[in-house]
Amino acid sequence: MPITANVLYRDSFNFFRNQLVSILMLALLTASISVLLNKILGTDAEMLKILSATKGDFAASASMDIQEFIHQMTPEQQLMLLKASAAATFSALVGNALLIGGILTLLRLVSQGQRTSALRAIGSSAPALPRLMLLLFICSLMIQLGLRLLVVPGVIMAIAFSLASVITTTDKKGVFASIKLSCRLAFANVRVIVPAMVLWLVAKLLLFFVFSHLPLLTPNATNLVITALSNLISALLLIYLFRLYILLRS
Repeated sequence: MPITANVLYRDSFNFFRNQLVSILMLALLTASISVLLNKILGTDAEMLKILSATKGDFAASASMDIQEFIHQMTPEQQLMLLKASAAATFSALVGNALLIGGILTLLRLVSQGQRTSALRAIGSSAPALPRLMLLLFICSLMIQLGLRLLVVPGVIMAIAFSLASVITTTDKKGVFASIKLSCRLAFANVRVIVPAMVLWLVAKLLLFFVFSHLPLLTPNATNLVITALSNLISALLLIYLFRLYILLRS
């Protein structure tokens, strides 16, 4: 019997609804960790002051190329920008690893008939987190390089790597073995993977668009809300991909 997107959507939403409390807790907890890490590592008061001035200068020179603008920054501004970028990247990597590990562990435990919670899911996923972080770093780097070069290679790699985190967490495979298997399965099932990824991307873009026009909260509170809601959207995609992989494996 062929695997259809409608069946996967229905199964994913049913699981999401039945485990809504645990998924909400995971989304909020991992968002809080990401925001807190970002604040601790890279956004002290002096840095915010410098970056705000830099942002204002860039807005006043909208016609200027980004690389040209960076070259015109002072060494102090460049260092602050590099530190802020590294902090944001690391905090996002940790938050995403915790979210993916927690959601996939929650899926596995519930599928086995075990009662669990958000904290237990994250705790149970701890042994896989170093491997998962390395996988996410490699995949993110390759996708970003592909997007920077010609866009299309980045999109193709995003599809190819879509099942890698599910595979490495569920079957405890190595990083490169997971990537290799993900590429093979993803290209064989493009018709059910691409629509879900497009919906995920559109939902995230809409989220950022809405909140960019609603400056009602402080920057940290806005970042927390956006990250938590973004995590919820990602959780739905993870449930969908997990269900697809289990059907393909069986």
